Amino acid sequence: MDLPVWQAVREELRPLGLEIVGVAMDTNGAEAAGPWIDAAKTTYPQLLDPSHSLGALLGIINVPMGVWIDADGVLVRPAEPCFAPRERGYGDVDLPEGTPPRLKEMLAEAAKLDVDLQATVTMLRDWARNGKKSSYALSPDEVVRRSAPRPKEVSLAAANFELGQHLHRNGQQDAARPFFRQAHRLQPENWTYKRQAWSMVDALQGPSEYYDSDWLSDVRKIGAKNYYAKVEA
Repeated sequence: MDLPVWQAVREELRPLGLEIVGVAMDTNGAEAAGPWIDAAKTTYPQLLDPSHSLGALLGIINVPMGVWIDADGVLVRPAEPCFAPRERGYGDVDLPEGTPPRLKEMLAEAAKLDVDLQATVTMLRDWARNGKKSSYALSPDEVVRRSAPRPKEVSLAAANFELGQHLHRNGQQDAARPFFRQAHRLQPENWTYKRQAWSMVDALQGPSEYYDSDWLSDVRKIGAKNYYAKVEA
């Protein structure tokens, strides 16, 4: 649902010098993300990051998140929730007859997410028009302050997740799962790690014998309103 909305934002702001770049962080690469990208028919760049390198480099721990980079290649805003300006929220979806009960439960929980669907585009419009003078373009010191820290546990989580992906891509799913579980334990706030591993077992990221948690249980545990961090202006 989001990709065509970003296409409209790109068409509006590209004449002012702003470019949108989409990045799909799917371990299975084009096989997983390709059909969604093709269906959206976007014209802005769509990249694949099957190694989750953006997570390790920039602190991407959930989707959708975004970073702002200026024309000089300088990070202007670090990783933060980045919502497409849609009219309908994540749980506001018309469900066809026969929708699995678990999916209904997930969407009901998604409806409770605390998101401002207009905040990102409001800030982007101001930045596109005012550049460095925009109040949303942060100073280097502020970018550092807001950037996610990288303690030892986070580095170890990234290493474990990378090993898990390598084994998975080489057909060793059973050998990969202990590394995914360790990544989850070391960095429990990293939803990209958890969602990726869960979805390899169940498309709805439900309970399985391989993992101690699932999307719906974990969201209920922390509270849907805490699923995304608040975006500072």
